[in-house]
Amino acid sequence: MMRLRKIFKCALLSCGLLSLLACGAAAAGPKEIPFTALEGVQVGNAQNDAGKTGVTVLYFRDTAKTGVHISGGGPASRETPVLDPTKEDIGINAIVLGGGSAYGLAAADGVMRCLEEHKIGFDTGFALVPLVVQSDIFDLSYGSAAIRPDSELGYQACLAALKGNQPVSGSVGAGTGATVGKICGMRQSMKAGIGYYAVQVGELKVGAVVVVNALGDIFSAKDGRKLAGLLNKERTAFMDSAQELYRLSAPKDLYSRTNTTIGAIVTNGRFDKAQLTRIAAQATNAYARCINPVGTLADGDTIYASSCGKQVPADVNMVGALAAEVMAQAIEDAVQASKMNDEEYLRYCL
Repeated sequence: MMRLRKIFKCALLSCGLLSLLACGAAAAGPKEIPFTALEGVQVGNAQNDAGKTGVTVLYFRDTAKTGVHISGGGPASRETPVLDPTKEDIGINAIVLGGGSAYGLAAADGVMRCLEEHKIGFDTGFALVPLVVQSDIFDLSYGSAAIRPDSELGYQACLAALKGNQPVSGSVGAGTGATVGKICGMRQSMKAGIGYYAVQVGELKVGAVVVVNALGDIFSAKDGRKLAGLLNKERTAFMDSAQELYRLSAPKDLYSRTNTTIGAIVTNGRFDKAQLTRIAAQATNAYARCINPVGTLADGDTIYASSCGKQVPADVNMVGALAAEVMAQAIEDAVQASKMNDEEYLRYCL
């Protein structure tokens, strides 16, 4: 019997589960917590209400080891190669989520300027260099295509993150211009936005933030209900984006290149970049559960995964599975918090 116990203990150690038992993970299931309960990260937003676009900054007070997984075929991103597990394993200062497609990548300039002014960045011995990564959605078909996030908007979002913690859901920050169900054009699409969700298991905390800007339809992971997406021409009932894609063989208009769902997993689990890259990859399972179609060449779908705060031992497989769960809930939060009546919505559709 003693030998069997020893073998069982060794098996637990080999798969990392003993650390979960030590922090009470096996004793109780996930408990919902506010996103603000995640230590080490602060969220700031800024938006241009005339252009219907914006920026959200996740600022890590003590830096954060971070990985990334890009599953879509058309990402608009900045500095993501620094997150490659084969590159130097140092922490980053901020993740920027924005609108404006590739134009909006200019927002990171303002984020870097703001961080430098506050003496935050990697010390090269000659200057502080803030380590900032960014991903953007395409929101130029909503609001004004001529107005995009710039350096000043990035600066304001970063300043807001430094001053406080504002993980606000809906049409705010990077979610200001987010829309879904666009395979037949903007007149049959619906509003979406940015959403958050977080849970705690023992001492382990895992949260998700996501900007939902999908070609496809959005479904609840809990019961399969369609929450938002393609509408008929009268905007009185849902249509099926996947069936429409099959019927058309390829989307027939410009809206086939106007999508991207971007997000981040934040945890206090102790992981390196390679493990965080794996967690980000597992979190994309939420996209498959909640968005259809998804991950096409018409999308730039991206998920970051960061480890910050007072870190605790955790199993990468368990956190990866949990990351997909919280991401699914964040997707639903993004859609539910962005509901808008048709008259108001159509006013801004190009």
